[in-house]
Amino acid sequence: NCKTGIKKTIQTGYFNISSQPYNSPHIKLNVEVEFIGGLLFMDKKIKKMVLAALFAAITCVSTMVIKVPTIGTNGYVNIGDAAVLLSAWLLGNPYGALAAGIGSGLADILAGYIAYAPGTIIIKFAMAFAGFIIFKLMGKTSLPKPVAYIASALVAEMIMVVGYFLYESALLGYGLAAAASIPSNMIQGGTCMILGFVMIEALSKIPYVKAVVREM
Repeated sequence: NCKTGIKKTIQTGYFNISSQPYNSPHIKLNVEVEFIGGLLFMDKKIKKMVLAALFAAITCVSTMVIKVPTIGTNGYVNIGDAAVLLSAWLLGNPYGALAAGIGSGLADILAGYIAYAPGTIIIKFAMAFAGFIIFKLMGKTSLPKPVAYIASALVAEMIMVVGYFLYESALLGYGLAAAASIPSNMIQGGTCMILGFVMIEALSKIPYVKAVVREM
């Protein structure tokens, strides 16, 4: 029956649905459980690599879906930082940081902002890497988890604002004119902090997500 199939899936990470009738109402549920069971019992390193690739793609798409040009430079504001924060909180280091850096850098290349790609890869990697460290350190205290999310996101977004100012002013040749993009980047950071927090709170309530990432 359905319960037996789910139990078998959780225990072994595999369940053959071919034994179920084609029109069985349990088919969809069994397929979903089989997929999650496969992730749960997958080698930990391979599982992290698979999830890192998934989050790199999510970061890339979320960065490209909304692009608002910044004032004073040739950059753009986006919501990709929400995915960067999720990568850090759910995957940890170094996989979350790699997903954040690679996904964001790829978005710059695909969107035609090639000059920004090297800086973006480094800055987003640093955001996720530092954000996860802060999150883990605060997780060892008695503070509520939402405080750890907010504090780590704040540190990550500060790295973003300062990082892009330094990159634009020193390496892209904008000098002090790069300061014109600071307000836009601050708005992006604040917006993505809120989006990231709302998303992680929602995802944390999904049993499947909790099961897949609890070992991260």
